[in-house]
Amino acid sequence: MSLIGRTVRVRVPATTANLGPGFDTLGLALSLYDELEVSVRDAPGACVAVHGVGAGEVPTDESNLVVRAIAHTFRALGQDLPGLDLIAHNSIPHGRGLGSSGTAIVSGITAARGLLDGVVDVDDNRLLALATEMEGHPDNVAPALFGGLTIAWTTPEGPKHKKLMVHRGVSPLVLVPEFTLSTELARSLQPESVPHEDAVFNVSRSALLIAALTQSPELVFESTEDRLHQTYRGSAMPQTRDLIAVLRDAGYAAVVSGAGPSILVLCTSPAERAVAADLAVSSGESPWRALPLAVDVKGATVEFVS
Repeated sequence: MSLIGRTVRVRVPATTANLGPGFDTLGLALSLYDELEVSVRDAPGACVAVHGVGAGEVPTDESNLVVRAIAHTFRALGQDLPGLDLIAHNSIPHGRGLGSSGTAIVSGITAARGLLDGVVDVDDNRLLALATEMEGHPDNVAPALFGGLTIAWTTPEGPKHKKLMVHRGVSPLVLVPEFTLSTELARSLQPESVPHEDAVFNVSRSALLIAALTQSPELVFESTEDRLHQTYRGSAMPQTRDLIAVLRDAGYAAVVSGAGPSILVLCTSPAERAVAADLAVSSGESPWRALPLAVDVKGATVEFVS
């Protein structure tokens, strides 16, 4: 069956992982999106046009991460990769802890699934496994794929996830700085072991955070305390560390978004979120962009154009 002429449009949300205590486990999809159009052509290879974030910076050939994700999916499903034209409209900042690499991977895998519709059936578990193979951890790709609040874990049979709906009283705020931080550097600062009491502390806070986000938003401040990763990574992003301290001293549930350096603030109303945003913008030594966002509940979507 020829795929030439097939076109799909894909929309994938930004994500924030860890959420404080849920290291490498919890993730949240946010209403900030990268959009992609992929068409199959006669000529081999791939040509990528990038608009918005990453324009003039990311590769526009077969080495592009989205193209690599499409190729990975076709290969895993036993299909030959056709020639591709891609148009990407990116809004998610790169290198800021908002899951941009996971979003690119999920964009490619979702596009491949759409292009192969009617040729190969791919269930959600296989999608998560393919995405995790490329990303290395399921905590960002799970919410990008499925939306909402996700708990992700690994098993001998592969990664798994559980999607939960977030209480309508939770109002996320993301604070994005001008500087970037590599995930590899952030992870290199993690100790190989932590004190037993710190592990127990995070287990309790992670359990409490699930309750706070799904049932009891008034518990969100206490439930976002962490002893496993944020303190160790603070030296790599002192401006993030210091602004989180200012926000938490003022009573706001501020945490590092993913590996950083962006900050996630889980507020309990739009009014509280507006005050927190004003405090952050006026307190930071360098400029911070405040993004009041909603929780995305759909995850990655695909539209068949032709």
